[in-house]
Amino acid sequence: MDSFLEEDAEAVVVVDGKRRKRRRNPAAQAAMHPSLHLPFLPPLPVSSNEHKLNFKKSKEACLDYIQDALLQKQWKRAAEFLTCYVESLEKDYSREHISASEMIWRIGTEILWHHSQSSVKEFSCFMEQMKTLGVKRYLKVCLEHVFHLLCNGQIDEAYQNLSLAESWRFGEQTAIQDKEMKLIQAYRGLLDYCSWSKQKSILLEHGEDEFSDLAVEQEMHSYFRKAAVNLKEIIKIPGVWDVFVKCYVDLLEFYGDHNEARQVLNEYAYNSKFPANPNAHVYLYQFLKRQGESKKSLISALKILHDIVPSHELMIDFNTMLQKSKKRRKRRLGLEVIFAGLDYAGWKENEKAWSCLARQVKQIVISEKHLDWIKQEWNSRKDWWPAFHFSRYLAKRNWQENKNLSYEKALVAGILLGKDCKYFKYVSHQGCKAQLKRFRTLKKFVTRHNPVYLRISGPPVSSVQP
Repeated sequence: MDSFLEEDAEAVVVVDGKRRKRRRNPAAQAAMHPSLHLPFLPPLPVSSNEHKLNFKKSKEACLDYIQDALLQKQWKRAAEFLTCYVESLEKDYSREHISASEMIWRIGTEILWHHSQSSVKEFSCFMEQMKTLGVKRYLKVCLEHVFHLLCNGQIDEAYQNLSLAESWRFGEQTAIQDKEMKLIQAYRGLLDYCSWSKQKSILLEHGEDEFSDLAVEQEMHSYFRKAAVNLKEIIKIPGVWDVFVKCYVDLLEFYGDHNEARQVLNEYAYNSKFPANPNAHVYLYQFLKRQGESKKSLISALKILHDIVPSHELMIDFNTMLQKSKKRRKRRLGLEVIFAGLDYAGWKENEKAWSCLARQVKQIVISEKHLDWIKQEWNSRKDWWPAFHFSRYLAKRNWQENKNLSYEKALVAGILLGKDCKYFKYVSHQGCKAQLKRFRTLKKFVTRHNPVYLRISGPPVSSVQP
């Protein structure tokens, strides 16, 4: 880290009562606030207790300076202070190095990750030092080192580090870090899966007549065995293991073990020991869909997903399936699902969602059945949806950017807010002005069914006096 301290002007740093000279360029010097002088360190000899107290204050002040530099993304300045902090610890003969070593690891990692002059080689060198600094965090440091290597595309080096970490033994510390060891093994399994996937691509590209197919297939199966063993172990532990579950299921499906894949996904989605995870239900739904399962099974999987994340993109599929059902209860749920999705800002310009709502609302209006469904959904939204979805500003923007979207929204707005709604009036006027037939049809439809708006916007049935 000393290589980062490039300075042209002299500065004085007081560390443990001693003055040290450093070089700093003028720009960096001007940016330094406060100065590098560490307070509370007297130059004269003091008693042991007083020395400890002052040294503690000095370290805390240095850490405050480091935090300030990190928050301001002044990586060179942070590196300078961290160097001072490390040098001060060399003079400290107390037994508080454990927490200090962790701070050096975490702060140093952050600086090296962002520093403009940092390299993978220097990061790796720093990590190797951190591994020897504290055995209680050895495997965590190994994992962070591996992540950095992977982010820089050094797959082979990452795999080698994982293999070395997996063989690490240090008495009781090995058992204490059992969870970290499971992660080490899981990530090694993940890299084995990546190698398996590459071999699979080669096999599929070559076709069935190539002589090399057998060798490739054998190598694939070798990677499969190593990946499957490690991935299977990690997903037994309650947690969020999305990437490991997806890879393991892919392996199982490729070799035709669909029952095992189903069991893994059901366990991941429904086991109460695992934290609530929307992706678990997404993976299960996608698997069931690939297997051609019944609509009932698909709807059941998406129902739970809807309860967790009403704005998930799969709610469009959920609504479509529910609308095709012959059961009134499911069609009612479909209307509730699409209304709930459109409560979220991320769906405001979702053309598919507005198309689903427009189609269902139009069917209800034409049949004049189940208008109470629309009324029940609208009662809780009529105070805020007009400004959220149907303002004149949004009408102009939607018309300019996406005429199909503006058409679907105008239909819904006309039914829910009547023919005098600002959104409907602007869009229908622009559509008729542009001589677009469907907008003239839209205007006639809303005008003809305007009494429906009065029924929908009226007071709830329970509040009507006899």
